[in-house]
Amino acid sequence: MSQQSSFDQRVRRSITDSVDAKQKLLEDASLIPLIARVSELCLQALRSGNKLLLFGNGGSAADTQHIATEIVGRFAFDRPALPALALSVDTSALTAVSNDYGFDHAFSRQIEALGREGDVALGFSTSGNSPNVLRAISSAKKLKLHTVAFTGNTGGKLKLSPDLDYCLCVPSDVTARIQECHMLIGHILCQLVEEELFYAPGRVPGS
Repeated sequence: MSQQSSFDQRVRRSITDSVDAKQKLLEDASLIPLIARVSELCLQALRSGNKLLLFGNGGSAADTQHIATEIVGRFAFDRPALPALALSVDTSALTAVSNDYGFDHAFSRQIEALGREGDVALGFSTSGNSPNVLRAISSAKKLKLHTVAFTGNTGGKLKLSPDLDYCLCVPSDVTARIQECHMLIGHILCQLVEEELFYAPGRVPGS
């Protein structure tokens, strides 16, 4: 077998694995309405003048930046900006807090500074066990923020946390597949929020 043929097969397998993970999302009778409920929660918060605070580590940090950008900028069509912050983008705050208090406080300290009652805290952890995400969710609940976790597999410690309102647990134990599904869910959230707040009947998105 040539190297090109081997690569072709591996590419096809990766795409198939990603499709299979999303098919499991579609077939999960409990997850679909939960995604809808979280989207509605974010919509209500933004409609009330509150904001979204998103946080995660590594690839999940990149996912939070992506989703926050879709909310602040635009998703499918031009409309007024909406307030959302990814807490991983301020390197000075991250490094100072981590140096002074420990990395477990990297997000919770920012939640304490920026969070207000009625905001939505969205923590991303594929394992559900990231200590800094768990601590941030706990801090958010104390401040009366709504709390949501994006996880995978069993949901880990986050799913069991008494401080968590909703857990969007992707039915996969493969980090890449979980993150791909997190982005799909994030895009759905952005689409529903944007359409409900700004979509007028008869208007073509993007026009």
